Amino acid sequence: MAATKIIDAPRNGHEMAPLNTRARGDGTHGVTIVLTAPQRNSVQSVDIPGNEPERAAWSGKMQFFLSIIGYSVGLGNIWRFPYLCQQNGGGAFLIPFMVMLILEGIPLFLIELGIGQRMRLGALGVWNTIHPWLGGIGISSCIVTLFVALYYNVIITWVFFYLFNSFRYPLPWSSCPLNGTGFELEECAKSSETTYFWYRTTLDAAPSMDEPGGLKWWIVLCLMLSWTIVFFIVMKGIQSSGKVVYFTSLFPYIVLTIFFIRGITLRGAGAGLMHMYTPKVEKLLEPTVWLDAATQVFYSFGLAFGSLIAFGSYNTPKNNCVRDVLLVSVCNAVTAIYASVVIFAILGFKATVNVDRCIASNTEILVKNKLLGLNDTQGYEQAMNQLNGSEFVRLQLSECSLAHELDNAAEGTGLAFIVFTQAIVELPGAPFWAVLFFTMLLSLGLGSQIGILEGMLCTLFDIDIIKRVKKQHVTGVVCLFCFIVGFIFCTGAGEYWLKMFDSFAGTIGLVVVALMEMIAVIFIYGHERFTEDIYQMTGYRPGRYWQWTWRYIGPVIMVCILVSSVVFMVIRNPTYGAWNADLGMIEQKSYPNWVMAIALSMILAGVLPMPIVFLMRSFQCLKVDLDIHQGSIRRNETTASTKEMIDNDDDNMSPDMPPQDSLAATRFTIGDFEVSCASSWFERLMATIPRSHDPDPVTCTSLNTLKLITRFSALLSLCSRVHFSLVNVRIRTYRIRI
Repeated sequence: MAATKIIDAPRNGHEMAPLNTRARGDGTHGVTIVLTAPQRNSVQSVDIPGNEPERAAWSGKMQFFLSIIGYSVGLGNIWRFPYLCQQNGGGAFLIPFMVMLILEGIPLFLIELGIGQRMRLGALGVWNTIHPWLGGIGISSCIVTLFVALYYNVIITWVFFYLFNSFRYPLPWSSCPLNGTGFELEECAKSSETTYFWYRTTLDAAPSMDEPGGLKWWIVLCLMLSWTIVFFIVMKGIQSSGKVVYFTSLFPYIVLTIFFIRGITLRGAGAGLMHMYTPKVEKLLEPTVWLDAATQVFYSFGLAFGSLIAFGSYNTPKNNCVRDVLLVSVCNAVTAIYASVVIFAILGFKATVNVDRCIASNTEILVKNKLLGLNDTQGYEQAMNQLNGSEFVRLQLSECSLAHELDNAAEGTGLAFIVFTQAIVELPGAPFWAVLFFTMLLSLGLGSQIGILEGMLCTLFDIDIIKRVKKQHVTGVVCLFCFIVGFIFCTGAGEYWLKMFDSFAGTIGLVVVALMEMIAVIFIYGHERFTEDIYQMTGYRPGRYWQWTWRYIGPVIMVCILVSSVVFMVIRNPTYGAWNADLGMIEQKSYPNWVMAIALSMILAGVLPMPIVFLMRSFQCLKVDLDIHQGSIRRNETTASTKEMIDNDDDNMSPDMPPQDSLAATRFTIGDFEVSCASSWFERLMATIPRSHDPDPVTCTSLNTLKLITRFSALLSLCSRVHFSLVNVRIRTYRIRI
């Protein structure tokens, strides 16, 4: 008997393998149609004449670890987690945070990192390889990542502006500017020095989104600088960005340590830490606390952007991704807690200084009204307690409360650019601390932005048409496009647009993508197969904890986050904080209808590609194959692409093939899912195909029957493990050309 030959010919990834393949070692004979990635070199990039390198690889373990730390540990650890701790029970919030980290964050983290390392493809290629119907997941992930990259770099733009102003002495936000008569500007006097500098000097904030005003040239220049730096960092992929991560990942820890040493020595630091970490256990009974914890874990890891899949794809096949996931998870959680200690130690100092100023101001008023002796520092509390409410208002006294000052801690841009900058002003040598702080924010922002863009570009380069273009050119086009679109953030309504993007573009879409990723890997690719992949790569077989979180707990948590996000978006009228210059404060306004239409369009743009690709490919409407998973269907345990379905050797049966009337003869696998087909209707379907008793294979002439067989095969590949054992079916060798 002649052996079956394998021809390594490039295919489009949709062919079906010949039905007679080599016998297995266990004596069974099966047909295998395996969805897998094209053969890639796993250690370093291989130069092919006339082409770009097939696949880049990390130059070392440290480069990979620092890259993923720089991506996962971002601005949210600095200005989001401390605020959530303060608002959701102090130290008690660490309980739901750790629970969600274990049940949601770590399992999904391993799915993305592990499947990327196994397939050695970007997000688009991975999901097409698992099944062509799932290709929309990669497209949705890429679109949502684009939206987030647009506004994330604007934050870096603002950091640059503050960094440049930090070299001035005194700091420009340390005092209010004066008008022509020598008095402080009314807008600054009604708010504060740091608030005025943020809304008027930096943003030149508009009164609403309907009146955005023109472009602010200083913001445009800083935005151009931001995208230029990002371009030069990522233009060569990990070959260029991998060198920058040594700074962007390590420098924030150096700065945090410096601030920690300085912070705990300041007056009032203990009060700030006690206020933050004093546990309020009763808060754990509120469902929103657990929802906030789950949401924080999800976004702090940077899940569903495709970046973790891209980072994993650059690893060697034998890299211990389980150990990497655990180390990064612990590092992420510890960094968030560590940053919270630093932030609230310094905010405690700021609150103490403000309380002392408040007491001094009240004392001056009481002395002026002869309610307190000139040097009577001990009688302040007694004098304040003797005043009734009307006298308190008449004298224009202020309430001096340390707890009240600490409760005013903000989140996001408010914490970084208003609250913390005010604390920096109080420190001796304020410009030095300002430069350190904003350089740290810059490195954190760049680290995350590098990861976001790397995930998006890796997805784009899974498309064969784009793969033929130099990476520098594609990266340049993407950065130029983002810079031009970013002009909407350079108007007076720039901050309002950023909050709208943050609230709508990167929320529902990411959660849906993450949920579909978990379903695709665990229920379509198969949790048993993925477990075996992890074992083959690491030598560790995931046990019950992983199986339960992958199959049940993780999807339930993701569904809860998705449902609650949609419900809150519907029942709560979406608003944004607009700056009122006359009152010197923020007032909430509803989004205009045309803005809500844009927000809805962004949500749909991030979600619709998944059902659209599913329907188009399931009904064979998608005629153009962009070769995003070339050779992804191949013989099991071979490295050659699927050969032409017409092969004269296909009918040469293996000598150790079991009898045709045995059950083993009817067992085959589709996508590595073992199937024993014996249903009567399938037997009748197979009987409709013309057969030939000649050595040469016969050609299938019925187009309708061909479509039925093709769809039936695709349906089987979506099943986790389907076993039909009603009757045995004799399967002969067919030649099928699609």
